[in-house]
Amino acid sequence: MGERGRPRVLVTGFGSFPGVPANPTEELIAALRTNHAKDAAFRYEILAVEYQSVPQRLEALGHDFAPDIAIHFGVSRNSRAFDVETTARNVVCTVKPDNAGHVPAEAFVRAGEGPLLSTLPIDAIKRALEMAQLPVALSDDAGDYLCNFIFYLSRGMHVPPFAPKVAGFIHVPPFDTELSNGERFSLDMLKRGAEIIIETSIARWQDA
Repeated sequence: MGERGRPRVLVTGFGSFPGVPANPTEELIAALRTNHAKDAAFRYEILAVEYQSVPQRLEALGHDFAPDIAIHFGVSRNSRAFDVETTARNVVCTVKPDNAGHVPAEAFVRAGEGPLLSTLPIDAIKRALEMAQLPVALSDDAGDYLCNFIFYLSRGMHVPPFAPKVAGFIHVPPFDTELSNGERFSLDMLKRGAEIIIETSIARWQDA
């Protein structure tokens, strides 16, 4: 656990996968690594789009970093804004392989369990992005691929000792997508929005 008032913050993105040869969240993580904020300890990770490696990486991060806050970013070709996911669902696609060619045998993440709600300060994030004139929407469907998978594992604390008290997922559009406000999505816009999401989450953690 981080020092009092100074949380440990994990921010993740994914690499490329079939249909998405360039993942904007990979570039986001590289851009964020230049930040040196003093109000938190940070760890930035790019994760492989693989069902077996994600839990292994979370377990290692639990041992090495023990985050208080975990903010996961992923890309969706359906997004036209910063889609703040509200709900991690216990579903997995059993027909779409990951980057290693693996297809899950079961259509759930954990047997017998239900949906899990994000513990990010969703309303505060939405207001902050709106104030910055960045497009934002709330979503209750994170899909059934690796994005929802890591969201569910992270929120459910299913990979000991990885147990952030605050965890959630944000979907973003591919670069150059025309957004709901008519602008084209860019790395600068993505970085500004991500920084707002991170800062808002830290502020709420400190208030609590």
